[in-house]
Amino acid sequence: MFDLVRLRVLRTVADQGTLAAAADVLHLTPSAVSQQMAKLEREARCALIERHGRRVRLTEEGRLLAEHAERILGAVEQAEADLDERRGEVVGDFTVAAFPTAARGLLPKVLVAMNERYPRLRLGLREVEPYDAIAQLTRGDLDLAIAQDWVNVPIAVSDRLRSHDIGRDLIDVALPAGHPLADASTVALSDLAGERWIASTAGTICYDWLTSTFRGAGHEPDIAHQAVEFPTQLALVAAGLGVALMPRLAGDHVPDGVRLRPVEPAMSRRVFAVWREESGRKPAVRAFVEMAVEQWREHHYSLHV
Repeated sequence: MFDLVRLRVLRTVADQGTLAAAADVLHLTPSAVSQQMAKLEREARCALIERHGRRVRLTEEGRLLAEHAERILGAVEQAEADLDERRGEVVGDFTVAAFPTAARGLLPKVLVAMNERYPRLRLGLREVEPYDAIAQLTRGDLDLAIAQDWVNVPIAVSDRLRSHDIGRDLIDVALPAGHPLADASTVALSDLAGERWIASTAGTICYDWLTSTFRGAGHEPDIAHQAVEFPTQLALVAAGLGVALMPRLAGDHVPDGVRLRPVEPAMSRRVFAVWREESGRKPAVRAFVEMAVEQWREHHYSLHV
């Protein structure tokens, strides 16, 4: 009989391509991953991986077993969800990922409220960008992800995943206080075509959205600076180094020297929860999604779905 932990190790190795990367995902050492794979090969009575330098490649038998592992682990999760649903209890370990502004602006309220209402549920939060969060969720490393996307930069959600909208986060433009448009009631993006931009880092969904939005309007944005955190972007705007687009969820602490102005026509990003289909009947999943919607409506001042 195959050990479930080792089957999960195999699936992660297949996804990651190296033992070191799989170890990071599984929070193990590369040596521990190697040992688990060796034990699984003894259980399978055949070689499952071939080493090619630092990378590993699954043998034909390894690919076959990895496909079975995907189905087996999914069936186990389905069984757990069915039992949880029958008991109707919100208990156990529950790991959530959220993109940085949600992790800072929304999730603390959700986690506190969940702890008060469901004290037997042990919650863990990871700050993860949406692209990576969806990948981790698909692999089974998370129970739920809070993600965001845009009309022109949607996130692909596989057939294995289900989602529920939490809210829509309006977008403002952040301008230096001395900017000619700083006192305007609204600002059109076409009026900012020649500006120097402060953007999120390349490879993030916010960076992709900014570049796609301007390219779609026939302009190539002049991105002068890139910063991971929105507070850093605001500090650069305050210094007069450029302008930035700022979701309202990220605009809770605006420094002196920055003016936030609504964009015309109004623009927003979608904030939503995602989980695996097989875990959808878990009371903890339903409770967390309901709480996230409840806290958004109670505390956030942007559009509600």
